[in-house]
Amino acid sequence: MPLEPDDFTRLYRRHASSLLVFFQRRVYDPEVATDLLADTFAIAIERAGQFRGGGDRQTSGWLWQIAQGVLREHERREDVERRGRRLAGRERRALTDAEIERIEELAGMAQLRDAIGRYLAKLPPEQSEAVRMRIVEELSYQAIADVLGIEIHTVRSRVSRGLRALNSLLADEHDAWKDERP
Repeated sequence: MPLEPDDFTRLYRRHASSLLVFFQRRVYDPEVATDLLADTFAIAIERAGQFRGGGDRQTSGWLWQIAQGVLREHERREDVERRGRRLAGRERRALTDAEIERIEELAGMAQLRDAIGRYLAKLPPEQSEAVRMRIVEELSYQAIADVLGIEIHTVRSRVSRGLRALNSLLADEHDAWKDERP
């Protein structure tokens, strides 16, 4: 059954907050997260005539599939899109400090930062240092290899193992945060 305009109002009220949190926890930028949220609903509206499901569950699943696709596309084309927006002169509205704080609060960013700090300290020192340099300081693998005086494949291995370990350590807390979502 095709979706009607009222269906999108309900979808937005029901899912906008959790979708915003979903995007924020993946891109760590409230302004980008709001853009991805807007893109998700724009695509859903464009494709409304193609939707043949029925019921809230199928409609919600369809919307979340679109959101995941939007995120994948963003990840693939992040640099190209950034250059394109500058060239096209498309400026997004700057979020206020209060809006940024609210989005970060909804996404549990303070709790996430605290948990990452605690768990990063539990990693073996060589993994912790490599992850910190790659993720926090945003150094390239080659720059880390140069600083530490080790081979680049060793840096990649340490970062990979460290991130896998952090992911595993954070899994329980993430599940708890999901249960607390608004």
